[in-house]
Amino acid sequence: MSARIAICAAQIPFVRGGAEVLYESLRDELLRRGHQAEIVSLPFNWSSRLNIVQSALAWRLVDLTTAAGQPIDLVIATRFPSYLVRHPRKVVWLIHQFRQIYDLKGTRFSDFGERPEDAETERMLRQFDQRALGEARARYSISRNTADRLARFNRLEAEPLYPPPALGGRYRSSEPGDYLLSVGRLDPMKRFDLLLRAVAAARSPLRCVIAGDGPDRERLLQLAAELGIASRVELPGRVSDERLIELYAGALAVFYAPFDEDYGYVTVEAFQSRRPVLTTSDSGGVLEFVRDGVNGFVCPPGAHREMAARIDRLAADPALARRLGAAGAESVAEIHWDGVVERLLAPLA
Repeated sequence: MSARIAICAAQIPFVRGGAEVLYESLRDELLRRGHQAEIVSLPFNWSSRLNIVQSALAWRLVDLTTAAGQPIDLVIATRFPSYLVRHPRKVVWLIHQFRQIYDLKGTRFSDFGERPEDAETERMLRQFDQRALGEARARYSISRNTADRLARFNRLEAEPLYPPPALGGRYRSSEPGDYLLSVGRLDPMKRFDLLLRAVAAARSPLRCVIAGDGPDRERLLQLAAELGIASRVELPGRVSDERLIELYAGALAVFYAPFDEDYGYVTVEAFQSRRPVLTTSDSGGVLEFVRDGVNGFVCPPGAHREMAARIDRLAADPALARRLGAAGAESVAEIHWDGVVERLLAPLA
């Protein structure tokens, strides 16, 4: 039976990442199955404490029970603050909360401290989360990592549902090439600087391709020059789907070591391309798939020389790269849309 489904998305103007891929992929999959599906978004502004609270309250004012006089059968909310939306049949597929007041507080990735305005904002946001997430008809998360945070800070349970990559089924592999690939928004939390330092320390003269856009671009280019590897580092920006598939297919390995990532499509994309993944022991959701020495390598955070040694090992033994990549493909073989859609639409049964 066809249903009218609204996908609630917190939009950050001029920024595109994994969340946007998830919204669009979910919509397309629902449409393909004969449902009516629409992405409903509001801009999210965190430039001040007041803006954060206002963004949350704006979502709370939205009642999606009906639209144009017709009932909306189901709402699927995703990341903060979209899950504050009101609907009697609300499902949350949690990407993440406002992490700066939770797990990132006290790190260099959060500017929330002990000032009175910080404490009051945190109090309100935690209260919003507890009520909005608690009232959901069903709660899912995009990873075990995200579910664990929700249990730790809010004492709420969520069932992990891994989102398949948008280009799933199109990835392919070829012989391991002479470059390492990394993909993602050029942001300090993605820690591409660790990759550059590892490439500089490695004996193998491999190239390094980092596909993506973001505010860290100039810093990364400067670091590559300082390390003497500028001629071996390529930052092509955002690439086409076909070019991305080609880059995955021809890489020796894929580097993906963000700080405590929620999920990370890159890991699954790499494994579907039969490429091993290089990561670190604090990369969060990435570790739900990568097993050291089985389908990739896991190094301590910041250990660029140890990472360089793993790079040299793969460069000297392409057969090892192929074996690890094949094991990676097996580890993500069960990630597909059929199971995800079935669980998300369960409240309609």
